Amino acid sequence: MSDKIKFEVEFVIQSSPQLLYQYISTPSGLSEWFADNVNSRGEMFNFIWDGSEEQAKLLKRKSDEFVKFTWIAEEDDSFFELRIIVDEITKDVSLFITDYAYEDEVDESKMLWENQVSSLKQVLGSA
Repeated sequence: MSDKIKFEVEFVIQSSPQLLYQYISTPSGLSEWFADNVNSRGEMFNFIWDGSEEQAKLLKRKSDEFVKFTWIAEEDDSFFELRIIVDEITKDVSLFITDYAYEDEVDESKMLWENQVSSLKQVLGSA
């Protein structure tokens, strides 16, 4: 199978960057919308969905701006990044997601992010 390709999706979210950051960077915040349960020990995060568990390492983060993770099970350079972007003029807040998927799975991955972010918006009261 070919290598994964990078894709990006952007969602406008009615939230302050500070509040949004709590939901994308903390186990309790991520548990509200991204996975059924999230635990962390240092830089290692365990994401649990329907009994299956995936481990990710927090590569980088900047308060109120972004978090960047890599899946431990993946043996490539892929990562996923959740970046908060504030429009300087309108002050609109967007969540800009960078992720990787195999070419035949990109559309499915984008739909998965749309569903996850839809849950996030409901949690934030932004839906």
